[in-house]
Amino acid sequence: MPKSAQTPATILQTLMDEYQLNPFSLSKGISLSNSAVRLLVIGKAKISVSTALRLAKFFGQTPAYWLDLQREADINEASKDKELQDILKAIPKAKRPAAPKSGTAEKPTKKQKTSVLSRKTTITTAARTAKNKGNKKVVKKK
Repeated sequence: MPKSAQTPATILQTLMDEYQLNPFSLSKGISLSNSAVRLLVIGKAKISVSTALRLAKFFGQTPAYWLDLQREADINEASKDKELQDILKAIPKAKRPAAPKSGTAEKPTKKQKTSVLSRKTTITTAARTAKNKGNKKVVKKK
């Protein structure tokens, strides 16, 4: 997996520098506590959906941009976890069951035949009703 240096914290710090913002002014701008913004900036807090919406509105990106950054950072962090890597190595890949042979289709049961008949009867009844009301809708009877 490619390692990305673009974490939400580094992007946020870059944008704050570009817009000459400090954590306090950003916190006021996005209606988030100063401590929450400080944790985001140092990478100790993760971007939530609510925070992504706020940052997207404030800086003019999409919420998906911020959430994608967070997801990539989470994947990179998890890929460094040795215990998780050992667990992942032991998990086998799922196998699809073999497709049934084409000549072995089951015959419909009596109940299934009845339900098909009931639907045909309903269509025929609807067609008669439409005809009696003068509707020009054509419903073919099978």
